[in-house]
Amino acid sequence: MSSSTRWWLAGAACLALAACGGGSGETPTAPGPEVRQLAQGTIKGRNDAATHGTYAWKGIPFAQPPVGARRWKAPAAVAAWSGTRDATQFGAACLQNGRLYGPGANNRFDATIGATLNTPVGSEDCLFLNVWRPASATTGLPVIVFVHGGSNITGYTADPIYDGAALARTANAVVVTLNYRLGVLGFMNLPQLKTGLDSAEDSGNFALLDIVQGLKFVQQNAAAFGGNAANVTLMGQSAGATNVWSLLASPLGAGLFHKAVPISGGISLATNLPPGTIASLNPASTSQAQAQALLAQLLIADHLAVDLASAQAYVATQSAQQVAAYLRGKAGGTVLTTLLANGLTGSGPIPDGTVLPLDPIAAFAAGSYNKVPVLAGTTAQEAKLFPSFLALLGGPPGFIVTDAQLFDLLFNFDPNAPTLLTEADILNAAYVPSDTAGTGWTALAAQLTAASFGVGRDNVLNTLRTQQADIWHYQFDWAQQPAPWNTVYGAAHAFDLPFVFGNFGPSVFARIIGGNANRAGRLALSERMMASVGQFARTGNPNHATLGATWPVWPGQLHFNASLTAAQISATP
Repeated sequence: MSSSTRWWLAGAACLALAACGGGSGETPTAPGPEVRQLAQGTIKGRNDAATHGTYAWKGIPFAQPPVGARRWKAPAAVAAWSGTRDATQFGAACLQNGRLYGPGANNRFDATIGATLNTPVGSEDCLFLNVWRPASATTGLPVIVFVHGGSNITGYTADPIYDGAALARTANAVVVTLNYRLGVLGFMNLPQLKTGLDSAEDSGNFALLDIVQGLKFVQQNAAAFGGNAANVTLMGQSAGATNVWSLLASPLGAGLFHKAVPISGGISLATNLPPGTIASLNPASTSQAQAQALLAQLLIADHLAVDLASAQAYVATQSAQQVAAYLRGKAGGTVLTTLLANGLTGSGPIPDGTVLPLDPIAAFAAGSYNKVPVLAGTTAQEAKLFPSFLALLGGPPGFIVTDAQLFDLLFNFDPNAPTLLTEADILNAAYVPSDTAGTGWTALAAQLTAASFGVGRDNVLNTLRTQQADIWHYQFDWAQQPAPWNTVYGAAHAFDLPFVFGNFGPSVFARIIGGNANRAGRLALSERMMASVGQFARTGNPNHATLGATWPVWPGQLHFNASLTAAQISATP
């Protein structure tokens, strides 16, 4: 090709893209690193190189909105867009009843969280993901896709605790966070919604299908962000970890991820566990009973029935299509308030036999799963986040404050100022002092932790161990909060998240975790935890030089801890 021909082609392309200025001999301006071309279209995010050492893209749709006729349908691939889509703001949180860990009225951490408890917040149009990467030109980076927790009924990726900048920079990785449908909008097992045309859709596991769709989007577009689509780590915490385990067991997860990091979540049925312990997965019959009860209560509220029996009789007169249309015609907020009013709010993966095996532990034991390296984690005092669960041990709830009162205490606490607050202001008198042997808050929370998170962890990891050796586990032991939070919560469920993401800024527990006194120790610990995640994402082995200890494979484990001033990391065989 001649030089004149090359210049002509360049000029023609420039004019076609309207990128050459006003025709006065100006030099074309190359797009900044925050502009990326995806398979679906062009996006423009944020260049935070100067402030965070990263580039970021937020609110990218990865599926069509699951609204109207698409409610309770498998997610459909997002349509291509023209022009350049703004990717500087988070997309809406998924519709949910407000909780301490929810999005409030403004899809961000602010005082409205405390004012919107137990009321619908968010939107059904919520299938968005966010991406962070280091501010460099490096390509072939490992990709970490994170699935948030919240009992599969709450949570949102705009929560500042999930900001991926620090993890992307420290781990030298592309970090992705994604929304997925929650509650019965994400897990709905009702016969009348099943068409027989799509077995995955008929499973009722819409939230799992959302995550699968997000992973497919990542496969399509990882290279656009400098990521390696052949090296994707799927990470999740709490309910997010249960969803990660589900996709490890699911045929639909095959080839979409190559490593797994499930933190503080299980996948065991009651039949997998000893009597008197707490399962993390219910059989499909549980979700079907919930769906049928919800339908009945909606009919009663609409005066189409007066009780459960007449509701069942009414449903028998309707076709499946009529029932489905009725449910899709209900406002999402009405569905959620009906659930809450009737104690029907539990949710989670449905072992349907197609998307999720009927018994995931049995599938693991048979070697019928997506065999990838696993890095699991738990906290030493998981159950301290769940004070109401002490009723399972026959006692009163652990806290005497309401969620609204607790939010105010957390939101207004000053970690650097003296406080008159004591554990007796928060804990039930039956459990104070918290360190009373046998009957104190700490002892009883330990019993509950062992009977739930502990037994579930051992069940799944010991099963996997019969199939593969590349399994690692950490226990998070850090409890250096300002008093009284160091005994009220300590190393409670989710308290490792700020360390994994390197975010000690605004979030529901930030003010009781942070402060000047423990700053040096927690930052040192956080750096090592992020480096471990990065090393695992790169190689499938979390060991690295700065740990100061050799991380053994399961049943050995690494303990993450710190004094006020330094990381304290140790291993047990």
